[in-house]
Amino acid sequence: MTEFDATDFAVVVYREDDRWEADLLPVALTEDLAGLIQALRQQPSIGGTIGLVAVGDDFFVAIRVLGDDVMVFLSDLTAALDWPLAQQVLEYLDIPIPDEDDDDLELVLPAGDMSIFTDLGIDEMELGALSGDLDLYPDEVLMSIAGRLGFGTPFERVVDTIG
Repeated sequence: MTEFDATDFAVVVYREDDRWEADLLPVALTEDLAGLIQALRQQPSIGGTIGLVAVGDDFFVAIRVLGDDVMVFLSDLTAALDWPLAQQVLEYLDIPIPDEDDDDLELVLPAGDMSIFTDLGIDEMELGALSGDLDLYPDEVLMSIAGRLGFGTPFERVVDTIG
């Protein structure tokens, strides 16, 4: 049985009546990419649904479901060495899991759809810079992303209920 860290969370964000809403998803989904995608598909939304997941102090995953399209972003591909969700994201993206002897393991290397939020106001360069900021924890990066995308208040309200 897996033990979840107090900082692990998964949040679904969606638009309803022209305003952003956010809800907490079961913490078990922080280890289940297929379950996350399924949960996001079940939430009706104007303009798609966003899933934001923080795992410990290590990494985050952003998922965006727009109709049949699913975009996935992983903040640090080296997390796949230790975390089931990161492994599943790399498998979904058809990216090999890094070798433990790889010299690049010291770097924070994002993977996936860097343009996941471009149409909402965060371009690839900014997302890369945010995910590589070693001074920020994953929940802080997600809070910053939420604020820049316009749903900072509902996201913060949900995250504040954790713990």
